[in-house]
Amino acid sequence: MTDIFSSDQSISSSLPDSKEVDAELQQFLLIERERAKIQAQIHEFSDICWDKCMDKPGNKLDSRTETCLANCVDRFIDVSLLIANRFSQMVQKNSGNF
Repeated sequence: MTDIFSSDQSISSSLPDSKEVDAELQQFLLIERERAKIQAQIHEFSDICWDKCMDKPGNKLDSRTETCLANCVDRFIDVSLLIANRFSQMVQKNSGNF
């Protein structure tokens, strides 16, 4: 009769290594942190553009307000991408100096 405790594989060997779990957890937290930053930035864009473009609330957005909101958000996204790209270029340039 075979004893379940004397099998070739122990339960602990089937569990992931704690270093693997830590790396996966760190990666998950990094992704969630970035997702939260994006959500906060979208919320900020919405607030700024709403204040800039919205004259008076109504049942529907008129075409001028809708266009203003779309352009406002597009410009914020353009500027954010420009800043991110410039920052990336600076980091790459500075990393070559080491």
